[in-house]
Order: sequence, then structure tokens, then C-alpha cells
Amino acid sequence: MTIVIFVLVLWYGGLFFQSFFLHRYAAHQVFTMSNTMERITFVLTWVFQGSSYLSAYGYGIMHRMHHAYTDTEKDPHSPKYDANLLAMMWKTKTIYQDINQQRVPVDARFTKNVPQWKSFDTFASSRISRLLWITGYVLFFAFFVTAPWQWLLLPIAVLMAPIHGVIINWFGHIYGYVNFKMKNTSKNLFRFDFLMMGEGYHNNHHKHASSANFGVKWYEIDITYLIIKAMDTLGIIQLKAIPVKNS
Repeated sequence: MTIVIFVLVLWYGGLFFQSFFLHRYAAHQVFTMSNTMERITFVLTWVFQGSSYLSAYGYGIMHRMHHAYTDTEKDPHSPKYDANLLAMMWKTKTIYQDINQQRVPVDARFTKNVPQWKSFDTFASSRISRLLWITGYVLFFAFFVTAPWQWLLLPIAVLMAPIHGVIINWFGHIYGYVNFKMKNTSKNLFRFDFLMMGEGYHNNHHKHASSANFGVKWYEIDITYLIIKAMDTLGIIQLKAIPVKNS
């Protein structure tokens, strides 16, 4: 039971910071926060993503490119142009690393105001950091595993962020339902997104990319947005004006 709880904490903790910080803040900037809060969030993202840590700079730019080039050959991740799930994951990883390490030129429209903490990212993305996290996971599992099947959860802990990404970027463009007919294959995976905390409303998000709330229908509850709204009420962050949605 301890192992299951541990993986669930990593799943939802890592997912929250990927959605809250990397996606809605770094890529879309639907709210603002103080420099101190931004630095704290960088560290918490590293804590919960661990061995699969993604930088706000690399993620933010790549995600903006995804919106600009959705389902075209320039899309960093599209089932339409990748032979299979693993091919898409490898391509995404390569593009992300090239952007994050600034090995390729990037159009200025994709880099505007994207948060970057170079010294921290260098450490958090390093092999040493990733290996330390993996070692910690293995030791934790070795100490708390009570049944052999629980070891199957170890790869999920190690590859948490890529798994979150592939659920949306692969399955979210193949399966699900559509609220808005668009010139792309984005779909909503769930009518109540219990698994991805709102990220599964992918079709809604492509229609209203600048909205903090990914839900549109009354039953499309965006759990991450509810947390963001509470943080805004408490003054921890400051939400920008929310565009009116046509459901």
C-alpha cells in the first residue's frame, strides 16, 4: 500500500506542477506570480517530477510550437506525423533537449517571457540529479515493496513526466470527444478528468489556449484550475482576465 500511495503522490504532484507551472504559467502565462514564488515553484517541480524533471524554458517553448504548428510536420509531437507512440516520445525528447540547451535557433515569438533559471535547470536536468532520484526510488521500493507486482510501478515513477506528456500528446489527439470542430485532431479524453487534472480537456484547450480553465461544459471539472483559483483568492498568484468561452 505504501508503494501505491507513493506513486500516486508522484503522479498527481508531478502532474499538478507540469500543468500549473510548465503548461499554464510558462507556456501560456494565464497568471502571474512573484519572483520568489516562481523560484519556489521551480524547486517543487523538480521535487515532484524527480528523475523526469522538465524545464519551464524547454517545455514552454516546445508547447507554444505545438499550438502554432498543430498536426503539421513542424509539430514537435503529433500522432499524424509519427509512426508510433515511442517514435513520438523520442522525437519530442530530442526537440525538447535541443531547445532547452539552446542548440537550435527559436523564433522570438516562442521565447517571449518564458521563465528560465539556467543554473537550477542545469543541475535539475543533469545526469547526476536524475541518477540520484532513480537511486532514491529504487531504495524506497526495495524497503517498502510488499508484493512483486509493485516493482512494475517503478518505471512509472522514473518516467512520470514523459508518461503524462504522451497521454495528452498521443492519446489526446486520437481518442475522445470533441466540443469544438477545429483544423486539428485535438480531443477531450474524459468528461470528468480525474486522471489528468484537467489536462485531458485537450480539445477545449486548443480552442481557448489563453484560458486558465480547460473545462467548458458543466461536468468538465478542471481540478488544476480549482487549485489555481484558490491560490489566486489567497494572493499567492494573480490570475489574468479569463476570456469568455462559447460552449
